[in-house]
Amino acid sequence: MKPGDELPPLRIPITRTLIVAGAVASRDYQDVHHDAELARAKGSPDIFMNILTTNGLVGRYVTDHFGPRAVLRKVAIRLGAPNHPGDTMVLTGTVTDVDGDTASVRVVGANGLGHHVTGTVTVEVTG
Repeated sequence: MKPGDELPPLRIPITRTLIVAGAVASRDYQDVHHDAELARAKGSPDIFMNILTTNGLVGRYVTDHFGPRAVLRKVAIRLGAPNHPGDTMVLTGTVTDVDGDTASVRVVGANGLGHHVTGTVTVEVTG
């Protein structure tokens, strides 16, 4: 791994099931993550993905690329455009820094509305 290395894009279909399952798995029972009618009443066109699901998908993206010896040391992300059912999020990443067995990866997840998530992941790859 070296600065400038690009991770292959990962396309993730945003389904209603993914959104609801991620919210339930992370014990986030806010209605905007599972009840379309209540989400619309609060100004959203539909339910939307929670940050914990996004965080998990970003972590999966990086560890899938670097393999079973990859350990996430830090995940710092910021949400932007919401992920709604029927869209697709495309994750991309670029290695920005390498120090020994540790790399920093700039990650962007974009959907039809724009950037859903941006951030940096620090990953250690041992052995």
